[in-house]
Amino acid sequence: QVQLVESGGGSVQAGGSLRLSCAASGVRYSSTCMGWFRQAPGKEREGVAGISTGGANTYYADSVKGRFTISRNNVRNTLTLQMNDLKPEDTAVYYCATRPSCAVRDQYNYWGQGTQVTVSS
Repeated sequence: QVQLVESGGGSVQAGGSLRLSCAASGVRYSSTCMGWFRQAPGKEREGVAGISTGGANTYYADSVKGRFTISRNNVRNTLTLQMNDLKPEDTAVYYCATRPSCAVRDQYNYWGQGTQVTVSS
């Protein structure tokens, strides 16, 4: 049974930082493609960042480039999102997700329960 458990959300003022973590179990973690998504109230879910199986390749949404960093630890089966210079528009529920590979054909098929990030101005 695949489980993804996020932690590290909270409330910060604009310009602050948060570090999100995602612990994965029940999956061959080092073989899976991982990503972070977010959903703000009244908005569709959007991709924030993605990382390849070995961590060599990363992807970022334009809105977070230069501020967020995704990383993974394939020994501890964890995924991390370091978020710096946070803005009120970053307020959302953040989810980690996994898919079998980073091939375009493979969709994200397992999701965590989400962790709330609130940024005040």
